[in-house]
Amino acid sequence: MEKMKAVVYNKKARPDKLVYGDVDKPVPGENEVLIKIHSVSLNAADYRSMKMGIIPKRRIFGADIAGRVESVGQNISLFKPGDEVMGDLANYGFGGLAEYATVPGIALIIKPGTVSFDEAAAIPMAALTALQALRDKSGIKKGHYVLIVGSGGGVGTFAIQLAKFYKAEVTGVCSSKNVQQTLSLGADHVIDYTKENFTKSSKRYDLILGINGNYPLLAYRKMLSPGGTYVMIGGSLSQIFKSLLFGRLFSLGSKQMKSLMAKANRNDLAFLGGLLENGIIKPVIGQRYPLEKASEAMDYLRKGHAKGKVVIQLKSP
Repeated sequence: MEKMKAVVYNKKARPDKLVYGDVDKPVPGENEVLIKIHSVSLNAADYRSMKMGIIPKRRIFGADIAGRVESVGQNISLFKPGDEVMGDLANYGFGGLAEYATVPGIALIIKPGTVSFDEAAAIPMAALTALQALRDKSGIKKGHYVLIVGSGGGVGTFAIQLAKFYKAEVTGVCSSKNVQQTLSLGADHVIDYTKENFTKSSKRYDLILGINGNYPLLAYRKMLSPGGTYVMIGGSLSQIFKSLLFGRLFSLGSKQMKSLMAKANRNDLAFLGGLLENGIIKPVIGQRYPLEKASEAMDYLRKGHAKGKVVIQLKSP
């Protein structure tokens, strides 16, 4: 069996349980595409799944990929060897932290030609999460007042740009180091949470996205306008559990407290790819690492202060 390099989960490995080494190169099934991975980006879903013991079948994390088609299964007609593609493997077993991955054709789209592999890999899960939270969970409309709590990370940077695409007025909440970045992405206002307790503000919002931090749900509810919606899409584990447990209870009346687990969606990914190609959104890539340092990259992301996306490069552009 031909071998490839990959970063594999091993619960006995110390200190980080992610080991770089040789594994069998996968062979595509009849409905799969074999991708030579060029870039893969990390997400909170990677380290949270690891912490909760939800391990991919092949024990290889990494959902957001971009690369080139190596070969295709007999039932694949939309892709051919040499095609440059991007995809979200979150619903298909992950597997991106490797030189090659087998991917169901339904998980892929053609990468826009003007977009780099790094940029393409930075899009899927984070941008899909922002899009589905704004458009599907809250029905964002022109003129809405939107508060994005955690505007400096992967989801937050896309949420700013997408909210402006929908012509909302956007306020970002971030640390001092991300204030200028938040403004440069189009936010109308920014609150530095290290200097100001935004939950004490008298300002009311039509939509609040809770991405980072651990703030009281009742404080979020108080900040909503009548008919407003809070959507929990991240934060500390305690924040997530509280939102899941008490969100419906706090949704009495016109204010809605919701949670989102984004789902891979090929049509949504194609929509985002179009926005990326046309310069309407752009990924912020804060750090790049080689595959052999993926464990270090995961640790950096886990600490919760990454600027934008963290990308693993397997092949130089």
